[in-house]
Amino acid sequence: MAHIPFMTLDVFTNHRFGGNPLAVFPMAQGLDTATMQALATELNLSETTFILPPQDPTNDAEVRIFTPKAEIGFAGHPNVGTAWVLAQQGKDRDGVLRFEEAGGLVEVAVERTDGLLTGCRVVAPQPLTLRTAPETTALAACAMLQPEEVLVADSASVGLECVCARVNEEALANAAPDAVAFRELGQRWLGPQGRFFMCLYSRSGDRLRSRVFGPLFGVNEDPACGSATAALAAMLLHQDGHSKNRLTMFMGQEMGRPSVLHCGAERGIDGNIRAWVGGACVEVLRGEALV
Repeated sequence: MAHIPFMTLDVFTNHRFGGNPLAVFPMAQGLDTATMQALATELNLSETTFILPPQDPTNDAEVRIFTPKAEIGFAGHPNVGTAWVLAQQGKDRDGVLRFEEAGGLVEVAVERTDGLLTGCRVVAPQPLTLRTAPETTALAACAMLQPEEVLVADSASVGLECVCARVNEEALANAAPDAVAFRELGQRWLGPQGRFFMCLYSRSGDRLRSRVFGPLFGVNEDPACGSATAALAAMLLHQDGHSKNRLTMFMGQEMGRPSVLHCGAERGIDGNIRAWVGGACVEVLRGEALV
């Protein structure tokens, strides 16, 4: 029986027991996919990451990301937390870490002040892609809202598909995920194994509040979702028509896990929009898995 070390962090917060918990296995060599998925299911956090040697030695690591139900190609808070672990060990090169992931090559900027680690900022692996979201009646049912409470919706991705639906503050507070409605819509929209996240958000200038539901991934509500936040920042830049933006996202209050995510997007000379998301972390637990 092998003893595999792991640690947990709270991501997108400066305080323990806030933010979004993440488990990181820093030495995952020898673990197969089924074991990784079983460990992620056992820990039952929104995501768990496994760090492996890179396939290309010019990169820093291969990182695999699992929810309790499935492996995913990219996510924000797992990258921020994984980079924090490696940066604490001094493994960043000139303040940058590069991760090989199923969604593409992910670059993370490591931020320090007077030599102290203060944050990690992830550049999403793909430019913004948009497509038409399902009808608002079906989306409202997924969030247990009335159709008129969903003001506008688009499907955006910078590495992971997310339906972004704007609502008012009251609807945001009252929303709750309906797993059956999610499953029915996912199958009708994306096929038999269709999975998607939904980000409900309200906006006041450069300040956003949101809640993210993902019951099809085993995550009823995510305290702080970086991939959705980055996709939303890119989508809003597209809608506003600006060259770049910088936003602050507040999440997790309804779950008792307040989170602060700094995010933004920029339009390149090729017209593509690239997004980033970042924040701080706090280490909480260390232990070993027996496999």
